[in-house]
Order: sequence, then C-alpha cells, then structure tokens
Amino acid sequence: MENLKWGLFKQQLQAYPGLFLHFRYAENQLVNAAYHITEIKQATITSVDCGGVVNAWTEIIVQLWVPENEQQDRAMQVDKALSIINLVENVLPLHPDGIVKIEFGDSQFYTRQMLPKTLKVNGENLVVDLRDDAVQCKAIERGGSCGVNNNSEECCTPATEVKPVIQLQNLAVAAPGSGCC
Repeated sequence: MENLKWGLFKQQLQAYPGLFLHFRYAENQLVNAAYHITEIKQATITSVDCGGVVNAWTEIIVQLWVPENEQQDRAMQVDKALSIINLVENVLPLHPDGIVKIEFGDSQFYTRQMLPKTLKVNGENLVVDLRDDAVQCKAIERGGSCGVNNNSEECCTPATEVKPVIQLQNLAVAAPGSGCC
C-alpha cells in the first residue's frame, strides 16, 4: 500500500474544515476526543540497507496527546488542526512528499507511529483510519530479494568485485631473429 504524502493529507483536510477530526487506531477504537496536537515533526532519514544502497526519505509526524482524566464530547474541528498546521509551516516548511505518520499512545495503547490508511467522512466527522507501520526491505522495493536469492547468495553479503582475467605473455622467451640474448 502506498504511504500517504503530506501534501495530499493536507489537501484532504482542507476539503472538510467544518468537520470534527477523529483518529481510529484500532477496530472500533478512536483516540479520545480530548486529544491535542502537541507537535508536528519533520524527520529526514538517510540509511544504508543490507545491500549497501543509500536510501533517503522524509517523514512528517503529527503527535497526539490525550490529557489524563480529561473528557470532551467532540474532537477538534479540522479547521483547528489546519490552524496548527499553518502555525507550524510558518516556522518550518513541511515537505509535501513526506510520509505522514500519526504518533499516539495512552495508558491502554503503547505509544507508536501509525500510518493513515484512509480519511473517511462519517456524518459530521472526518475519520483518519490508522494502520500499524511495518518493517520493509528496501531490496525488495527495488525488485531485488531479501535473504537468499536464486543463486544462494545472501543480499546482506558484501558484493565481491569480479576481477577480469588477464592473459600474461612470457617475455623471458626470445623471439628468433630478435637479436636478444
């Protein structure tokens, strides 16, 4: 599944400014409506995978916090979330192709970063349906293999340089009539 990019996520929010913004982190489980967007982080990641290839991407992480023992009937409206986004972007321009992640956790759900799967309108609510992030093998994404390939070579084994075979000439043998030795 393709990850949602920041530019598209923001466009989808802008289309529904008057709706109430909810986040579904598990089946029939919404983040408590008393949540706050406490920060928006932009992380540029550079890595080297097991095949020795450099990879780089940007993540935009929206952090949600729910104060203990606080209850609200309604979640924040999308336009309030957009005002927070605009405040952040006035200080830190966010990369439109950054992968969106929502960071959330409470006493019942360990803090983690989740990926928005879909944004759906449900009555007066805009619900961001989240899914767990997963470990990925960059070699597979490039069409390669991870682990052992068909030649029984492991992708994590350093590549060995194939050196050309050079045919040497015996220079010690004198050619007839060359006047040498």
